[in-house]
Amino acid sequence: MSELKGKKVLLGVTGSIAAYKSLLLVRLLIKAEAEVKVIMTHAATEFVSGLSFSTLSQNQVYTDLFEGNTWNDHVKLGLWADIFIIAPATASTLSKLANGQSDNMLVATYLSAKCPVMIAPAMDLDMWQHPSVRENISKLVNFGNEIIPVGTGFLASGLYGDGRMAEPETILEHLQTFFGKSKVLLGKTVLITAGPTYEEIDPVRFIGNYSSGKMGWELAKVVADFGAEVHLILGPSHIPTHERYDINVIHVKSAQQMYEAASQKHALSDWCIFTAAVADYRIKTPSLSKIKKSDASLHLDLIPNVDIAKELGKMKTTSQLHIGFALGTEPGLGDAKNKLDSKNFDILVANSLADEGAGFQLDTNKVSIIDKKGNMIQTDILTKTEISKIIIAHALHF
Repeated sequence: MSELKGKKVLLGVTGSIAAYKSLLLVRLLIKAEAEVKVIMTHAATEFVSGLSFSTLSQNQVYTDLFEGNTWNDHVKLGLWADIFIIAPATASTLSKLANGQSDNMLVATYLSAKCPVMIAPAMDLDMWQHPSVRENISKLVNFGNEIIPVGTGFLASGLYGDGRMAEPETILEHLQTFFGKSKVLLGKTVLITAGPTYEEIDPVRFIGNYSSGKMGWELAKVVADFGAEVHLILGPSHIPTHERYDINVIHVKSAQQMYEAASQKHALSDWCIFTAAVADYRIKTPSLSKIKKSDASLHLDLIPNVDIAKELGKMKTTSQLHIGFALGTEPGLGDAKNKLDSKNFDILVANSLADEGAGFQLDTNKVSIIDKKGNMIQTDILTKTEISKIIIAHALHF
């Protein structure tokens, strides 16, 4: 049975060339047995007719608060919906939503709605990147709205880049996920460390590792989908973190910076997940200028970095859950069981570079999950998304 069966979906359509995609979205929603009503701005009717939406949805299409002597009750319409999705949402509409500028039927209904709201932006590359748009997006996220990430591709201007409205099938998946998932972590705060750390040798060189941060990012997305407030402390990485506005990303470079950021969030966190590949050592005294090349050997004086998981493990309360990661180069668990105790982990996820499909920078992994209760789960090679779901499911039942 479809997760959308019987759900009341209110669709807002604004003046973008992407409005034509919303016709397909309505068809997909009707096929999924949802009930659909549509609000269009006047600008949207310049791209797609209201008659098309009315025919597909089998419901009246709303454009004006007043039509002749009739008042369209935006309050009642907002209360009717189980979810309100605005797709496409132009830069102009984002500004009105963020600042309460209620000058049309769509914004008036948004301000009256008691249901969750999803917003699928659509605009050109430079508009999408403009600071004013970014600020409005941040406001809307802080108000509790979900922003569906834009796509990348050719835009109406002929430019190539971010700004395309998400495809109707993608939006449908977001809706199905929303109605199908349980918000079991709602009200919980989750701290995650991810990626590598870079330890400076001189202004142009550093000690680092091959970690991409992908595992931590996938875990962050899973717990965010379950309703948690997520703080992701991320070392240098190419992960497109802008795709998720419901995850607070704190960018750091060194182990010390990661430790300081994690320490600030630790006491307020219900779960702490340590996936970061933190450098064990740093240069005692980094050079203030570039070290010149010479024929002589170069000796670096290395000193230990703080063990973030171990130090925060000492501060762990009985109400907190700590999940650690251990990467080895030999088959098997290695010293994972010792780390479970020495760092006060409740759960430890071990993997090995000796296993094909596991380790840094890959989209897949193969892990063993052990916990303080003596339980162990071993996975096959799976995507890091699938691995993340298994880890979180285990944590929920710990």
